[in-house]
Amino acid sequence: MNVAANVQNKHILITGGGSGIGAASAKVLCERGALVGVADLNLDNAKALVEELKQAGGKAYAVAVDVTDPEQVKAMFETAYSQHEKVDVVINNAGIDHFPAPLTEVDDAMFMKNIQVNLAGVWYCMKNALKHMTATGGGHIINIASVAGLRSAPMISAYSASKHGVIGLTKSAAVEYARANIRINAVCPSFVDTPMVQGVLSKLDERGQKGIVGANPMKRLGKPEEIANAIAWLCSDESSFMTGQSVVLDGGMLA
Repeated sequence: MNVAANVQNKHILITGGGSGIGAASAKVLCERGALVGVADLNLDNAKALVEELKQAGGKAYAVAVDVTDPEQVKAMFETAYSQHEKVDVVINNAGIDHFPAPLTEVDDAMFMKNIQVNLAGVWYCMKNALKHMTATGGGHIINIASVAGLRSAPMISAYSASKHGVIGLTKSAAVEYARANIRINAVCPSFVDTPMVQGVLSKLDERGQKGIVGANPMKRLGKPEEIANAIAWLCSDESSFMTGQSVVLDGGMLA
């Protein structure tokens, strides 16, 4: 079997697709023959990536979305349907973090923003995806969570709470919709070399930076492409008996 053909002609929609893990996933999936929808709050980033993907021979389109707005999420899916009548895979990747701080020093607005983007945003996208996939015979939803959703995460409590919620949504919905031929899984990376993580590193002193980079036994940050390759496998039919699971890519952090 040609692994690269496993997502051939699949229609895959990625939120937060304009940078980081989302962009790396879009590139891998386009290279393997999928039609990729790059949805992002920053439409310029999405358009620039789509142009790059098309120049490389890929099939892609850009769409603006704020995942915290149910109406924008609905409009994103309508745009996707205008490209192809069926969406095979939805990758809920859009997310934010917050600067490491004791819980009492994280303001309420930042807590709520993490919940709105990382959890409610996934909720809105899942509702739309599930309604569509139920009507079209099935599909796969992949939620990008975090190792912070599987264990304690001191100093990033708001982020951790939101990602624990994503894991709960993933497991519960996977059981609810298994008989509808809809699979739902989560991907749980540790620290990955993305603009979001680089933003945190830039605000830390040398000791703090070394603590994050060396937080796993491999003593390095993950690469976006490493996470993207795992996501691509999940998008393929080779993962057809997997649902309700959390795929951990953490350099051994949880071992």
